[in-house]
Amino acid sequence: MEELSHWIDGARVAGTSGRFADVYNPATGEVQARVPLASQAEMDDAVARAAKAQLAWGATNPQKRARVMMAAVGLINRDMDKLAEKLSSEHGKTFVDAKGDVQRGLEVIEYCIGAPQLLKGEYTDSAGPGIDMYSMRQPLGVVAGITPFNFPAMIPLWKMGPALACGNAMILKPSERDPSVPLMLAEIFKEAGLPDGVLQVVHGDKDAVDAILDNDTVQAVGFVGSTPIAQYIYARGCANGKRVQCFGGAKNHMIIMPDADMDQAADALIGAGYGAAGERCMAVSVAVPVGDGTADALRDRLVPKIEALKVGPWTAGDDVDYGPVVTAAAKDNILRLVETGVDQGAELVVDGRDFSLQGYENGFFVGPHLFDHVTTEMDIYRQEIFGPVLSMVRANSYDDAIGMAMDHEYGNGTAIFTRDGDTARDFAHRINIGMVGINVPIPVPLAYHTFGGWKKSGFGDLNQHGPDAFKFYTRTKTVTSRWPSGIKEGAAFNFKAMD
Repeated sequence: MEELSHWIDGARVAGTSGRFADVYNPATGEVQARVPLASQAEMDDAVARAAKAQLAWGATNPQKRARVMMAAVGLINRDMDKLAEKLSSEHGKTFVDAKGDVQRGLEVIEYCIGAPQLLKGEYTDSAGPGIDMYSMRQPLGVVAGITPFNFPAMIPLWKMGPALACGNAMILKPSERDPSVPLMLAEIFKEAGLPDGVLQVVHGDKDAVDAILDNDTVQAVGFVGSTPIAQYIYARGCANGKRVQCFGGAKNHMIIMPDADMDQAADALIGAGYGAAGERCMAVSVAVPVGDGTADALRDRLVPKIEALKVGPWTAGDDVDYGPVVTAAAKDNILRLVETGVDQGAELVVDGRDFSLQGYENGFFVGPHLFDHVTTEMDIYRQEIFGPVLSMVRANSYDDAIGMAMDHEYGNGTAIFTRDGDTARDFAHRINIGMVGINVPIPVPLAYHTFGGWKKSGFGDLNQHGPDAFKFYTRTKTVTSRWPSGIKEGAAFNFKAMD
């Protein structure tokens, strides 16, 4: 059995805490590796080493840092298949989906090649007699990223790229469920020219997270995961004086208007609801057709498509639509919520509870489910299921439909399918949700825009990637400069001295 390691000062380093977590093959249910769980002392040591390395890296000019990003892009493309295979083996998602995971992270690294432009400050000539004023963006120092299991390449790259391009050192604490890809990415960045110690990958559980939050040297923390943990990290990090951005759970609604292309809407729901076994924070888990006629037409199209979905291991290649969920506990929680939906009166139209795959009976596979006549009081509507379960909630009108999405505690993503431009424009302007799709089911912004939810889906003032990331990982210093030539005699006692 493989025993994984931390990445400290540019090398793989064995853990010393004596504590480990099992890493499973989700398709077979077998343990394939062990990952060390860092103690507070190990985390503190990694942070101290990062702080030393950051001094020279922060003083490196942005163009040279951007060249490291440029080299990393080439190396990640070179190793794309290798990264995707390892990702699939630990997470369970299909090979194509795993490559997409890497690719969407890679796009942020490509954006970071523009760091010299993105880090430029402002300048005012002759703000007063002989006085110039300018601002500069400077790195924070040591920052940390705490990333989730469902995107073990994309989210670490979203954190690493901007943080490093801005001149910080980063402590990455990836999910212990699929930890190998972040280690591989650290090796790639070293090969790309990143100095040793600037990126540390330290595995761990709550002890490691608390060590990050309580370490005075760590200036900022970025997190993606569930809302309860996001709230915990945000509160504790802010209490310790850190800059914190946390992204939590979701319950993404897709509204289907009577004028929508029903075939297009059904296809969109299949990909958005069941892709990656529903383990996406931007997955559509609630379909809201407006009017019973719309609901019946949509259901008639959905059922045969759902029943035709192919579930299996990533090694089956193109013959698989989605794979297993990440752990046995995740599978149990999904099936528990499905039972709750049945008990509370929802109609289980497609029942995947008894799904079993020959030869993979011990794998963490969950069959596809479709509920109809779900109400807003039911647990399957209120809670994030994070599995291949789609709920249909019938709305009497557009206002009823938009009200459901606006009243839900989560506000990550939403979508509307319609042919009417007025309705689409009204939806985009009124909805209190961070990312909006119009005839686009999963509206994940590209790297040069920002990603972030509202309400209990996001905590903090700035979003991930795009311009917000460069603001989050730097602080602004403003300089007012006057040189001796032309200075008037006499002391000044008021703020009008520069006039």
